[in-house]
Amino acid sequence: MVQQPTEYDIVVVGGSGVDTIVRVDALPVPLADSVMVGPIQEWPGQTGGNVALGARALGLDVVFLDCVGDDWTGAQVRERLAKGDVEFHAVISPAGTRRAVNLVDATGRRMSFYDARDPEELRMPREFYLPRLRRARHVHLSITHFTRFLYDDIEALGVPVSTDLHDWDGRSDHQREFALRSDLVFFSAAAAGERAPALMREVLREGRATTVVATAGAEGSYLLTRDGGDEPVHIAAAAPPAPVVDSNGAGDAFVTGFLYGRLEGREPSECARLGAVAGAFACTAPGSTAMIGRAELLGT
Repeated sequence: MVQQPTEYDIVVVGGSGVDTIVRVDALPVPLADSVMVGPIQEWPGQTGGNVALGARALGLDVVFLDCVGDDWTGAQVRERLAKGDVEFHAVISPAGTRRAVNLVDATGRRMSFYDARDPEELRMPREFYLPRLRRARHVHLSITHFTRFLYDDIEALGVPVSTDLHDWDGRSDHQREFALRSDLVFFSAAAAGERAPALMREVLREGRATTVVATAGAEGSYLLTRDGGDEPVHIAAAAPPAPVVDSNGAGDAFVTGFLYGRLEGREPSECARLGAVAGAFACTAPGSTAMIGRAELLGT
């Protein structure tokens, strides 16, 4: 039996599943009865799984908690996490394990069709997650519905918490609660567009966050901290160490690089630089399979 650590660097909660990757010539896909594509592939992971796997690849002590099905898809998730040496504990969901179909074009851009099958009443029992939260240095919550009910306990324990809102445009109430109750907030600038800086200021003004990061793909990222002025600081993108194959998982890799720096006590701008390096590395292999190691991240 593998001995569990007395303290976890990161407890990741929610957001595993299997991605089906379909490679197309360009996005959007032309309207047709049939479109010829290359081999269709299945990759277990998704956002929570990718963060947990990425953090473990960086040598951090990680536990991943989620609600998954007792099904083929859930078995694929378990197998992938086991291969990545991630401690995983699951609550069985009668709705089954989440899936997504991702169209990926020749430049590595993607369009995701996400299967949000979790029922509204799905919950993670307190006796299941509390013992792990008590041993956490940091908690990262995916924006699955049931994870929002952990915030009261996380705050009572005084453990810092982060979340990734993905393509939040500032209007969805679902993501807003996560935005305002987390200490560290990530989101993609794609949906917010020119409103991204104002949205970052809003999160800092109205919520508990001290740091907000808006990722912008090949344009890099933007960083705003509570004590760093009103204008976001631009952090340049890192050059991928190999040709870009697939952007799936790049945002999750950015999060893991940033969290690694944060747990090391580095300044937010340096954490964002590490996130950029990890995100670029993730683009060099298909289906979120490129997990950067500590030596590559730190350039040692």
